[in-house]
Amino acid sequence: QVQLVESGGGLVQVGGSLRLSCEVSGRTFSSLTVGWFRQVAGKERVLVAALNLNGYTIYYDESVKERFTISRNDAKTMAFLQMNNLKTEDTGLYYCAAREKGWNSRAADFGIWGQGTQVTVSS
Repeated sequence: QVQLVESGGGLVQVGGSLRLSCEVSGRTFSSLTVGWFRQVAGKERVLVAALNLNGYTIYYDESVKERFTISRNDAKTMAFLQMNNLKTEDTGLYYCAAREKGWNSRAADFGIWGQGTQVTVSS
């Protein structure tokens, strides 16, 4: 059974940085496309960044380009989301998610999810 566990969320001021981590067990990211989603209360989960199974970045939401970087470690057991120059609108519950086949940005098509980690950006 594949499991994802996120860590690294917290409270940060505007302009600060955070690094989210996602550890996979049961498989490696060499056979999974991994994405980071953000969800705010009352709204759907939105994909902010994605990395394909070959390790190439395939998606950044317009709102995070030039500020966020998705990556993974050489062992392909960890995925990361480096978030710089954070803004209040980056606040939300961040989920790591993975999928085995195909590609689109819809949350419903990612079949494996972590429990989420809260990011709060204060002004």
